[in-house]
Amino acid sequence: MTFTGHTPGSPAYRRLIVGLFFAGIATFAQLYSPQAVLPQLSSNLGITPATAALAVSAATLGLAAAVVPWSMVADRMGRVPAMGIGILTATALGVLAPFSTGMEMLLALRLLEGVALGAVPAVALAYLSEEVSARDAATAAGSYIAGTTVGGLLGRVLSGLAGEPWGWRAGIWTVAGVCAVAAVLFLWLTPKAQGFVPGRFRHDASPRMLARLAMPLRSATQLALYMQGFLLMGAFVAVYNYLGFHLIDAPFALPGWVVTLLFLAYLAGTVSSPTAGALASRFGRYPVLLASIAVMAVGALAMLSQVLFAVIVGLLLFTAGFFGAHAVASGWAPAAAASDSRAQASSLYYFGYYAGSSLFGWALGIVFGTADWAWFVAVIVAMCAVSAALAARALRQASTGRV
Repeated sequence: MTFTGHTPGSPAYRRLIVGLFFAGIATFAQLYSPQAVLPQLSSNLGITPATAALAVSAATLGLAAAVVPWSMVADRMGRVPAMGIGILTATALGVLAPFSTGMEMLLALRLLEGVALGAVPAVALAYLSEEVSARDAATAAGSYIAGTTVGGLLGRVLSGLAGEPWGWRAGIWTVAGVCAVAAVLFLWLTPKAQGFVPGRFRHDASPRMLARLAMPLRSATQLALYMQGFLLMGAFVAVYNYLGFHLIDAPFALPGWVVTLLFLAYLAGTVSSPTAGALASRFGRYPVLLASIAVMAVGALAMLSQVLFAVIVGLLLFTAGFFGAHAVASGWAPAAAASDSRAQASSLYYFGYYAGSSLFGWALGIVFGTADWAWFVAVIVAMCAVSAALAARALRQASTGRV
């Protein structure tokens, strides 16, 4: 009997979603754990905000470089084993990172940690598209992205709360311990793949892999989706990197622990991701993507206010809009790809996504440091506008815009 995918309500579907939920926690908590302690890191090591932000960018750069190779590894050894190896390796490196004696050693370990973490985003959505029935794929992708928001939130909040009294090293160690537990739960819960059989090594394996990798790069739809990840993720990480520095200065002058609690805005993404997936299943991916980008831009503009309440509302809107757009675009990439290049399409999306995080997470720190917050926000809004224009040009008529 041909496997057509797990359906909502079945035990395997629930195990799959919950297992990937813990994979998202194990991955994204440690990926972003330094973000909440960047002011402490900057003060402790005597470095600028942009240099401190390299602790985040180094990991996302490693992840960006690794997602494509991980997709090829997963084609050989299987989706779940590849993700498991990546998560466990990254967790070990996450425990070692706070032992760093200087910024150079920290960046090297964070780079390697990012390489290991690349296994999950490179493979998870391809695994979902193969294991879940086609009509439920967008909704399942939204649920997975919701898990990544919880991971990002836990990583930031736990490291920030532990880092405030005990220093940035304690903050990162705390998160590494939580990620170890989440990794074990992922390996225990996630069902074995039924919709994909790992390929055996063949003498023509490398050319075949390269052909599968090149196929999505010839698609205007795929390239537009990759640019969504590149621009929107770059804007998102930059805001979360530097908003803390903005809020500890006048006119807000907030204490560090209050700034850490603002990362609870991530919960807006936990809600918006599955909501966007469900709306995409009903109305089509394209209109939901554009609406999500618009919400991001409105939220960014609200953060120009010197009233703290308005900044918080803006951060909530910005976060909800980003994760809505990401849930749609990240699930769209493998769905729009040929069946034998889904893992590569997904990994290329995440290459663009984390390349944007690495580049703009650092570069916009220069804007923040040399200009002012208003110019910083102007660049963020411009990035949203370019992303929407590219979507309007290439994705409006895409056949998978409505699922």
